[in-house]
Amino acid sequence: MKPEPAAPDIWVLSGPKSGDRAQMLALAEILAETHGLRWSEKPLAFRRRELLLHLWPRPTLAGLSDAGAAALRPPWPRLVLTAGRRNELVALWIKQRSPPTRVVHLGRPWCHPRRFDAVFSTAQYGLQAGGNVTVNPLPLHHVDEDRLASAAAEWAPRFAHLPRPWTVLLIGGDSGPFVFSDEQVARLAPRLNRLVEQVGGSLLISTSARTPPSFATRLEAALQGPRFVYHWGSAEPNPYAAYLALGDHFVVTAESMSMVAEAADTGRPLYLFAIETPGGRPWWLRRENFRWKPLSHRVAMALAPRRMRRDVNRVMQQLVAAGRARWLGESPVVFTPVAVDKHQGLLQAAERVSQLLQAS
Repeated sequence: MKPEPAAPDIWVLSGPKSGDRAQMLALAEILAETHGLRWSEKPLAFRRRELLLHLWPRPTLAGLSDAGAAALRPPWPRLVLTAGRRNELVALWIKQRSPPTRVVHLGRPWCHPRRFDAVFSTAQYGLQAGGNVTVNPLPLHHVDEDRLASAAAEWAPRFAHLPRPWTVLLIGGDSGPFVFSDEQVARLAPRLNRLVEQVGGSLLISTSARTPPSFATRLEAALQGPRFVYHWGSAEPNPYAAYLALGDHFVVTAESMSMVAEAADTGRPLYLFAIETPGGRPWWLRRENFRWKPLSHRVAMALAPRRMRRDVNRVMQQLVAAGRARWLGESPVVFTPVAVDKHQGLLQAAERVSQLLQAS
């Protein structure tokens, strides 16, 4: 009889948000590389009532689908990684049944930070660093250099007809207070055209899962010069890794933390486009501000405790102040970003987590 495979050291509780999942996988992968820990991903599906459980947060699986709940059973892992609101009560339920298990949260915890063994966050959430809370300049992420090299080799011939340098445009989408409206097209298109006119070359463009199709269509119509465009969800292969490997300049909409982080860590010039409310009419006279996401965000920011609030502009302003990025449209256009060790934050997080496990 074959022996049963050893239980993994780490459970990654992955919900519906790709940015949260990317952070957890980055930490799990670096812990595997540097400390030999084994990890397993636990995909979770949630019921609609899940949000209501956070009005009186207690450890529970009540927000999970039956299949998701059934997958969480002993042997328990040494470490649980969680990110995002949905996973928190599940992670705490596991810890309730297995006190030696350490729970590490990435991003902003909805529960009080002291309920976790460690929290790795960024400045957008306004958490105070110290104790079990670490505030990093950017979200944790782990880019596989071999994957980038392979993607570059595959895609470079497809881009060969486009003159260099290649300016990569990574487009996010509606999120919280950020609404990708026609007014944003009118702000972004001329600034991007001016950048490409000054640096030369072509555009490599990618939308994302959150990009409104109408925004992408209107933006493409307003852009000038040669380009390659990838539309998220199309049947075409996704060239995102190739963009990171081959891009000479990067323009990223500044509401997308994960794309900004990955572009910043290329070490090449990064230009941030801020999704702002143009002057003129007050916010309550703008129809787009009454979509569910911007309206619910405005209410939450007004009524929620301070630890629940979010301002991604803090992170972007820090990147600009540190010389790692520039606002799109600012002069001079050409600049050399300040070099940093892109692996430092992730390695420090892995060492902190390793110490937690050794102490348990």
